[in-house]
Amino acid sequence: MACDPTILAFDTSAAHCVAAVLLRGQIVTTLYEPMAKGQAENLMDVIDQVLGKANITLNDLDAIAVGTGPGNFTGIRISVSAARGLALALGIPAIGVTNFEATWFGHTGPVIATVPAPRDQIYMAHSDRGAASGVLTTPEAISQSHGVHLTCPMDETLAQQIAKVAAARFAAPVQKPVPYYIKPADAAPSRDIPPKRLS
Repeated sequence: MACDPTILAFDTSAAHCVAAVLLRGQIVTTLYEPMAKGQAENLMDVIDQVLGKANITLNDLDAIAVGTGPGNFTGIRISVSAARGLALALGIPAIGVTNFEATWFGHTGPVIATVPAPRDQIYMAHSDRGAASGVLTTPEAISQSHGVHLTCPMDETLAQQIAKVAAARFAAPVQKPVPYYIKPADAAPSRDIPPKRLS
């Protein structure tokens, strides 16, 4: 098993496609593309570009790392599905990393990580309680929370941090990444009439 794994990390949990490559323990290239929509159509192109800038191919990878949220529901599903599909095809692990874990990685002591949420709300989690402590709250409640506050970086730093967290976990068995949702989707049920089942 590689001591310094080569890892491709990417995230589409917000209005962006962002990817990074970690090689021999160092981030060697990052690509950030802001986009409100179109992540599904553009993610593979972003991946191709960042791999090309690192002068490697998919076959050189030891693992895929992916941001699992919280964030945009559709965006998270896009990247998690892509990560699992690529990992399966390449025969390598896919490692899921929450935005909270990416935010507080490398910091010592208890940290409060925050991630922007819709309707002027905020996702928040305490590092000493783990990512599962995440809640949806308000900026006012955050301001009353004591401790070091860190905001999730919504730029190339996010993919870099995801890659570093994945490298730290690489030697340990990992479960397949799954979307990390703190609240249900706002989407209404479909009004389309489902197709009739053929007997």
